[in-house]
Amino acid sequence: MASLFVIRGNDQGSRFELSDRVRIGRDSTSDVQLHDTEVSRRHADIRLANGRFVLNDNGSSNGTHVNGRRVDQCDLASGDQIQVGRTLLLFTGPSDESAEDLTQAVDIGAEPSADQSRIVQSMSQRDGSRVFDFDAELPRDSWFARARGNLQVMYRTALAVSHTLDIDQLLQRIMDLIFEWVEADRGCIMLIDPENGRLEPKAKRTRAMGAGGRKPVDARISISKTILDYVLERKEGVRTSDAQQDDRWSAAASILQAGVREAICVPMQGRYDVVGVIYIDTSMSPQEVLLAGGANHFKDDHLKLMIAIAHQAALAVEDTRYYSAMVQAERLAAIGQTVAALSHHIKNILQGIRGGSYLIEMGLSDQDPSVVQRGWKIVERNQNKISSLVMDMLTFSKERRPERIPADLNQVVGEVIELMQARAEELGVELSWTPSPRMEQFVFDPEMIHRAVLNVVTNALDAAAESLGEPEEAKADEGPSKRRESRPRVEVVGEWEDSTDLLRVVVRDNGPGIPPDVMKNLFSPFVSSKGARGTGLGLPVSQKILAEHGGEIHVASAADVGTTFSLEWPAISPDGGPGTQID
Repeated sequence: MASLFVIRGNDQGSRFELSDRVRIGRDSTSDVQLHDTEVSRRHADIRLANGRFVLNDNGSSNGTHVNGRRVDQCDLASGDQIQVGRTLLLFTGPSDESAEDLTQAVDIGAEPSADQSRIVQSMSQRDGSRVFDFDAELPRDSWFARARGNLQVMYRTALAVSHTLDIDQLLQRIMDLIFEWVEADRGCIMLIDPENGRLEPKAKRTRAMGAGGRKPVDARISISKTILDYVLERKEGVRTSDAQQDDRWSAAASILQAGVREAICVPMQGRYDVVGVIYIDTSMSPQEVLLAGGANHFKDDHLKLMIAIAHQAALAVEDTRYYSAMVQAERLAAIGQTVAALSHHIKNILQGIRGGSYLIEMGLSDQDPSVVQRGWKIVERNQNKISSLVMDMLTFSKERRPERIPADLNQVVGEVIELMQARAEELGVELSWTPSPRMEQFVFDPEMIHRAVLNVVTNALDAAAESLGEPEEAKADEGPSKRRESRPRVEVVGEWEDSTDLLRVVVRDNGPGIPPDVMKNLFSPFVSSKGARGTGLGLPVSQKILAEHGGEIHVASAADVGTTFSLEWPAISPDGGPGTQID
């Protein structure tokens, strides 16, 4: 099925399957909704017409680009890159055949049959790479024409390799290119399964009519296992015709079962090993052979170019496999880092709960309510920590779309301030809240925005409280331009900027500021400057929530002055009317 895959932008990693008609835009009614402030509400449409997907720009402000070129309308081909705003999408066309269909269509036989073929030519990878070498037996004009045709095929193969990320799509495209260049009736590409070493069909092509307008042979491809073994073991491409007359094969060999007159089979030789084979064949009746004067349909030129094409395809297969292995290795490393960071933090929480439980048990035993109360506060505080940790883990690990509903930003942030007042008093920090006097209801996910603001305010309170631990002498020695106010303070301000249609929550503290070496890793998961007190998930979770809303977090910090976090995202009105979103 055709699809769009986001390879850059706020929605990176999202995949959208395409129906006969889809709309791309920022509007919530769009089939492909992108959280990008530079994407118009109804940016572009993709529709299926005459078996092809056609992209139409809907007069968007920033335009639509395909492979770096601005277009109003464009027929899409698999591998095309579509840029809308700051978002880059990869288009993948529909697949013609399923893996099960391919397996049924290709048969590797080991039993003899009545028909007979022989290898008439074999060629190594080195000889096959000399596809453009001058042939003294050919007239110069003929040689130039052949070399020009070969170069065209190789160039188009290189383009296919560079434009297509899906390996199945790439192999099918290569098979199509081969059929454009050579008159083969049937062909397939098979890759070696790294797990079991078996050849598995990945792409297949059968010509609607046989070469020269002949009626095609059976669409099911029967390939001699003997030929495949020869190609894979020797790493040489072969051209076959009537193998019974070749002294390398016995009459009982399995090559006798392959019902072909002529075929080419070449190894897909990568940098290090063979990853598969490419096979094409054609059938000619005895009458057609007589008319052709016994000349072979496939020549050595065909064999050379097939070897060169197979090498390009093999390199693409290897690159894809190595990339997948690297991604898997990075994923496992990330899992290990996550387990190590979380287990350390959970261990500290459990120690706190155990200490609080001990106090409760001791107070109950001594019938001392004050000790019980003190122990319960410790348990409650650590219970809140583990609850917050679990919520951050769920938010950070799960790809989700915000559940947007009409909500009042002043009310959402006000609930955060109310929740954190007790914490601020405990730390000795003044926490103030200035709501926007002209705030309206807008569409966003209030629960997630609550979480994002809560994480930032919590960090700001901790940062402001750090100044309480500094010696008074150090404060007195500071110059007037860098001296902080004596009382730690965190200010939270809500804003609606109607000129740019942005909602903004500003969190400002007068703490010690963020050092430059910490600033560069500020939003990296599990990186915390709080030591055992922090999980390193708070700010990454806030950033993720804002990105899911199509927004971002801006940070400004100065040493001994403080830090300002600005959380902003597009303002969307409940009715989606004009004036609240910008095209």
